Amino acid sequence: MRVLVTGGAGYIGSHIVKELLSKDYQVTILDNLQSGHLEAITGGDFIQGDLADSELLDNLFEKHKIDAVIHLAANSLVGESMVQPGKYFRNNICHGLNLLDTMVKYGVNKLVFSSTAAVYGEPDNTPITESFSVRPTNNYGKSKLMFEEILNSYNQAHGLKAIALRYFNAAGADPGGLIGEAHNPETHLIPLALQVAKGVREKLFIYGTDYPTSDGTCIRDYIHVNDLASAHLLSLEALFNGADSGVYNLGNGSGYSVKQVIETIKKISGLPIRVEEMDRRPGDPAVLVASSEKIQGELGWQPRYSDLDFIIETAWKWHQEKGSYVCQ
Repeated sequence: MRVLVTGGAGYIGSHIVKELLSKDYQVTILDNLQSGHLEAITGGDFIQGDLADSELLDNLFEKHKIDAVIHLAANSLVGESMVQPGKYFRNNICHGLNLLDTMVKYGVNKLVFSSTAAVYGEPDNTPITESFSVRPTNNYGKSKLMFEEILNSYNQAHGLKAIALRYFNAAGADPGGLIGEAHNPETHLIPLALQVAKGVREKLFIYGTDYPTSDGTCIRDYIHVNDLASAHLLSLEALFNGADSGVYNLGNGSGYSVKQVIETIKKISGLPIRVEEMDRRPGDPAVLVASSEKIQGELGWQPRYSDLDFIIETAWKWHQEKGSYVCQ
């Protein structure tokens, strides 16, 4: 089977591509390299291009005989989405429609969609299940929820089956140290803290130390990127085996505070991390933890790397050996 991975040169996409190749799938990668990296591609057929280019999509589907799609290509910075809403709705929705229309045109009716926990907004309690109300508080989350709704419409109209995966904080790196997490700008806690440990960054900001948690800092659910990759493959296999469309949360079901993460990084790296405490950021809930019981029960997914020490060890290994990609 040949699988198209949009955004396959990005952090999560590159790990999914590596997992697909290990399972003997044929892989075509489409990425505009806006935030992806050529060095992160471990195999398959790479095409540099954008979902905005309908002619390119026509040629791609005609030439590569795609059987299914894993769709990750999107803009994903929450803060930026609030000041540039047009960019997010245009890329994450309008350009995604080009992909869906091309799939319908070429009879490709299986898609795994990279969604987000941001669709839930600020939940009243945790752990979050798929039955919770969806009320995103930022335009990034809104764009992902809108696309989920569009997928439902394409299922009804065209029989396009899609599984949307709403995941929480992706973290860690390929245990072999081949690929890892590198964003520009970097906004994620673990790589930011590792950059401080390496001396690449002067200090780490902690936003809010007065939350109703054990140490006053926010608690988040961190999921190893390889566990995310395995969930995408299980979803893909379910679609190949006749599964209907669906939505699943992905997380470990337990959370760690900002201070716990920092202390773990200090322990593993053996290096100090200078921090500066700041006021809370608007819209940051105290606790965000996922329930993944649904995907565990229906698809048999089990996180293999849920231990925070291991997650950080893999990230630190990659940051020590690489820490960035040369190709932009």
